[in-house]
Amino acid sequence: MLGLTIPSPGRLFVVATPLGHLQDITLRALSVLREVSLIACEDTRHTRTLLGAHGIGTPTTSYFEHNERWKGERILEALRSGKDVALVSDAGTPGISDPGFRLVREARAESIPVLPIPGPSAAVTALSVSGLPTARFLFVGFLPSKAAARRRSLEELAGVRETLVFYESPLRLREALADMQSAFGDRDAFLCREATKLYEEYRRGRLSDLRELLAARGQVKGEIALVVAGAADSAPVTAETPEALFARLTQEGRTRRGAVKEIARLTGLPAREVYRRLLAEGRH
Repeated sequence: MLGLTIPSPGRLFVVATPLGHLQDITLRALSVLREVSLIACEDTRHTRTLLGAHGIGTPTTSYFEHNERWKGERILEALRSGKDVALVSDAGTPGISDPGFRLVREARAESIPVLPIPGPSAAVTALSVSGLPTARFLFVGFLPSKAAARRRSLEELAGVRETLVFYESPLRLREALADMQSAFGDRDAFLCREATKLYEEYRRGRLSDLRELLAARGQVKGEIALVVAGAADSAPVTAETPEALFARLTQEGRTRRGAVKEIARLTGLPAREVYRRLLAEGRH
């Protein structure tokens, strides 16, 4: 009786591509994109521009947020049959704030080899030229689009001491900066817009400076990364008592939790100590 030969699975290559400038791609990435059987990409038209610039004719297929369930299964089928597949995003490293991580997770669950082909990342690119501390940082990615949820998220981040890195839609940038200033105070920040592209822009200043800069413009366009200084390690930056601060902040519209976190930041007290003092005063 003849035995069935089960093909070895192919490999999934996670390939970083340029943020803008088409020459910002590694030699290894170009080699992989030439040699795989299929390239899975967010927008096939966008990726074909990159491939055409480098003389690559590998077939492409779309893989993005709204088709990831059924298209992911087709890509896995190709991998199961022994074909090598490259996963790319429109710009930067796949899987970072895009659905690529799900394909990686499913491939790994089936013991399909997943190999990184490193290269550009918008978060690290912005951080590297920001002039803000880089020893420790927190990548936040995109904030919630709804104002109330965005403000809650920022209040939760107010006490984080690491440098913060955000992605933001140009349509929400002004509102996001205003909410950051409200939640964090007027911290140092860095705006990275259209990194490596023709109209690239890099601006350093306080959050209020960036707001003033954008207020003088019309519509903001392009891909945005924001780098914001973390909470200060130092002791108090206010002479107000926690009780007086709580009254003022809640009158200004802060939630109780948000007010407590801001009081902890401003006074240097642990949040639990702020809660204890407010409870002792009957402010609960």
